[in-house]
Amino acid sequence: MTDLPSTRNGIDELEKAIGLSFQDKNLLALAFVHKSYINENESQEAHNERLEFLGDAVLELAVTDFLYRKYSDQAEGELTNWRSALVKGKNLAKVAAQLGLGEQLLLGRGEDMSGGREKEYILANTMEALIGAIYLDKGYDESNKFIMKNIVALLEDIIAKGLHIDSKSRVQEITQERLNLTPRYELITEDGPDHDKIFEMGIYFGKKLAGRGSGPSKQEAEQEAAHDALKKEGWM
Repeated sequence: MTDLPSTRNGIDELEKAIGLSFQDKNLLALAFVHKSYINENESQEAHNERLEFLGDAVLELAVTDFLYRKYSDQAEGELTNWRSALVKGKNLAKVAAQLGLGEQLLLGRGEDMSGGREKEYILANTMEALIGAIYLDKGYDESNKFIMKNIVALLEDIIAKGLHIDSKSRVQEITQERLNLTPRYELITEDGPDHDKIFEMGIYFGKKLAGRGSGPSKQEAEQEAAHDALKKEGWM
């Protein structure tokens, strides 16, 4: 691999933040090269999407293995809900923000100016790319330790706050049972270019706007709106 530009604030700062020292510093740097950066820097040919692909698989295996071994009395459906909550983009973005990964990204100027360092999907993808880099440089055991410490550690809080619940299904069950109606979802706003849209959806009980939610897809925004309605109605 040819030498890569360093992360925005330097490899040393990044290694300190994640608590790991890499043998291949270029591999670590690659995890923070967003594809928008190479569009504006012709000398840079590689970006982090292949590492993201690998990291996604490592993350899925580590979380699945942990849940299977730790919770032998839980049904598959519940384990699936917990896993989904742990590996979903919103949760990964939260962890990435806590570690300051957004500040380390190499972004194209346009992406940077549009707030790319705070965008959930970019942060989540970077977290997966970092996991892929850890796996390649230090092996499965170290990548698993990183996942346990930074991601799986959030499980108790996720369960306590009901963040693992399929909010859309839960809202539909309750409204049909208690209100004798089926909730409907409507688009409130749609912002951003075609490749980077943010949707805000509303959930309605009849004419009542019961909750709002936003996300990079209408489906995710609907889930957030349903979760918001569950909280506001005291149904969590």
